[in-house]
Amino acid sequence: MRFSYRDWNSFSFFFSAEYSQTYLKKSYGRLDIESPAQKSYENCYPFMYYLEHGKLYYEQAALSPLPLQPILLYYGLVHLIKACILTVQPDYPETTSVLAHGVSARKRKKQHYSFFEDEVKFQKHGLFPFMAEKLFHMKQLEGEKASMGELLQHIPELSSLFSRLIGKHTFLKAKQKDSVFILPRCILDSYHMTESRFQTFYSAKSRMPVSFLEGGEDNLAFTLEKRNDGDPLPLRYNLNDDCFAIPLSKEPFLLMPELLHHYLLLYNLGMIARYETEWWSELIKTMSNDDFPFIQSFLDISLRKGPFLIYQFLDPDRLSRT
Repeated sequence: MRFSYRDWNSFSFFFSAEYSQTYLKKSYGRLDIESPAQKSYENCYPFMYYLEHGKLYYEQAALSPLPLQPILLYYGLVHLIKACILTVQPDYPETTSVLAHGVSARKRKKQHYSFFEDEVKFQKHGLFPFMAEKLFHMKQLEGEKASMGELLQHIPELSSLFSRLIGKHTFLKAKQKDSVFILPRCILDSYHMTESRFQTFYSAKSRMPVSFLEGGEDNLAFTLEKRNDGDPLPLRYNLNDDCFAIPLSKEPFLLMPELLHHYLLLYNLGMIARYETEWWSELIKTMSNDDFPFIQSFLDISLRKGPFLIYQFLDPDRLSRT
């Protein structure tokens, strides 16, 4: 399982109205949406403009100082997400309720504030629940909460930083040979499961049909059947190491697509950068605890991985898979 995305140039063909209209028409046709030709004609320019504006935000974030990056990255990701939504929901936005953030940040305590313990709460209406349902078929998220520490643990590129600063890895790398994935057998200890229990658990959780093979003494092997959504959860792709990895924590959010993790983290960091100026400035200037390296590393990762995750959803090759 390899990816064709390299950088922003991978989006180039979308910046053709003729191509984007054909792409949207094909997407709407797959979903049995009424009048796909008319809808694709109406939406090809909004689709391109969402991508263009998102690209501009990311390019400015790359040139901007750290204090401004969360705001630029959040709004850049929002525009890219809206482009994705338009491929499956041609009448978006149908109501103003879907334009809200869809999550809320709790009121912060000024003393002893910990970014890792800070939480966001999922709302009934707004972009977050809307994209979770329309893009990933996830429902009934209202009222759930996610801490920043939980979300950061599900970003695979941060595993080495967790090991260095916290003393534990958060992901275990999977080797890949053609269509076969190989996991070290020590994953059984992390999940506190026997091999047969792990196979049952993984088969039930996997977003793709999985077939376990005869593994070696020190590993477990399996194949995945590629499907339209192209998402091999619970495996996640590590962009830095160019490999897949499995989380060492089963819950929570084992099956939440990584795009949603990036949205939630950037939302909260954007709110902090805008409204918690004193704490944000002190964090950057003093670097007094582990919050700073994790936030800085995440922003660097999200700058590169946000467009990657968006491209994986938009990838035209997905439309030709059955």
